[in-house]
Amino acid sequence: MDISIHSAYLPHDDPEAAVAFYRDTLGFEIRNDVEYNGMHWITVGPPGQPGTSIVLHPPGATPGLTDDERRVIAEMMAKGTYAGINLATKNLDETFTQLQAGDADVVQEPIDQPYGVRDCAVRDPAGNLIRIQETR
Repeated sequence: MDISIHSAYLPHDDPEAAVAFYRDTLGFEIRNDVEYNGMHWITVGPPGQPGTSIVLHPPGATPGLTDDERRVIAEMMAKGTYAGINLATKNLDETFTQLQAGDADVVQEPIDQPYGVRDCAVRDPAGNLIRIQETR
C-alpha cells in the first residue's frame, strides 16, 4: 500500500485571525480560500510541501451536528481542548523565537520530554493546540 497524509482538518472561528497566524506566524502558504453560505474554509501548508495541507474549517459545517453538539464544540474550542496537530522543525529554539515574535499563545516553552522528544506548544487563534517537535 502507498498511503500518505494529504490533509488534516482544524476548526477556526475567525478567518482573518487564522490566516494571520498560519501565514504570518507559522510561514505557511495559503493554498485555497473558499467562502460558501456564510462559512469559510482556508487551506494552508508549509512551503515546499505541496502534498501536505491543513484545512481550517468552520466547525458548524459538519453535517448532522445538533445545536447542543455545536455548543459543546464552541465551548471546547474556547478552552483549547477540541483539536490539535503536531508539527516538526529542525531548529526548535529558532522556531519558538519566531512564534513568540508573532505573538503566538505559548502553552509550553521548548523542553526535553521524558519520552525522548524536544518540543514546545502554542495555541492558534481558535484554541487548537499545536505541538512542535524538533527533528533529529
